[in-house]
Amino acid sequence: MHTDALETPYQLLDLDGRLTGSMPSGITDEQLRGWYRMMWLTRFFSNKIVALQRQGRATTWGPLQGQEASAVGMAAPLQPRDWVTGSYREAGAYMTKGLSIAALTYYTRGYATPRELTGEDTRCLPLQIVIATQTLHAVGLAMASKIRNAGEVVVGGCGDGATSEGDFNEALNFAGVFKAPVVMVVVNNGWAISTPRSKQSAAARLAYRGAGFGVPARLVDGNDLLAVFEVVREAVDRARAGDGPTLVETVTYRLGAHTTADDPTRYRSKEEIAYWEVRDPIKRIRQFLFDRNLLDETEDKHLVEEAEAEVARQVEIAHNHATPGPDGFFDHVYQELTPRLQRQRDEFQQLNLGAK
Repeated sequence: MHTDALETPYQLLDLDGRLTGSMPSGITDEQLRGWYRMMWLTRFFSNKIVALQRQGRATTWGPLQGQEASAVGMAAPLQPRDWVTGSYREAGAYMTKGLSIAALTYYTRGYATPRELTGEDTRCLPLQIVIATQTLHAVGLAMASKIRNAGEVVVGGCGDGATSEGDFNEALNFAGVFKAPVVMVVVNNGWAISTPRSKQSAAARLAYRGAGFGVPARLVDGNDLLAVFEVVREAVDRARAGDGPTLVETVTYRLGAHTTADDPTRYRSKEEIAYWEVRDPIKRIRQFLFDRNLLDETEDKHLVEEAEAEVARQVEIAHNHATPGPDGFFDHVYQELTPRLQRQRDEFQQLNLGAK
């Protein structure tokens, strides 16, 4: 079903950071500055992991630059009891939900993140590498919440490429049938590795998928932090009230490579990148804060420097943290090992000691 709401992405801030609609209610000045800082933390974190990967100190990484508004905006409306499931490019949503940068950094070393770094339960499932499987996890969590009458809402983030997977469509079908309290956010960044959005679907908008599953859909400017926040907040409120799922498509752009193993110059033009660089989400919200006298040059410089320093500090914590031993793969399956697994671990440790 084509409607005006699905033809033009919903927007509250234009390219110059000017408010084009009504300011979302209930947002404090402190929240605005905090979200702006979180966008910088997200970008600095991503850039740092790229640098570490080049040094052989991190695994292959998918840069996040250009998608900060979508990531922060999708998690900002959530309560502590709510859940987030996402791919590697939703790291900013995890940080907004409360997961530490140290925990995310440790994950990029190739190890399961220890509880000492994750801290309190932020209700973020591990970043998913397998495309679209986190959409099934999101709906499963939401259905469990509904069964338990827990009042929890789940936000599931995925990319445009994930919508071509069966898992995504199966997840939407279950969400629609069982009225699961889930908000599925498709972060449409234009490319699934080197496959352009135009070859993902013949439909003009990925948000059109919602109608086929009886799921209401929204289309939003993914580089507009305020618009993403408002649209996702409305969807979260709707889910919490028992009215079921919503599909949200955020239109954004991946300014960097797909991963550190990718060369985007082979399939993207300089003109395309230049078009999106002027739509940088951080520049847009920065100008908005300046215009409202919530930030000035001195404060901004301090905020940016402090955010970069915080990322560096958290990265050092992660890299100074002990790594698991050879039997570490026994640690993160059960809270307490079954007798059979305990015997296997004991045998493994004896064999490992005997080999030294």
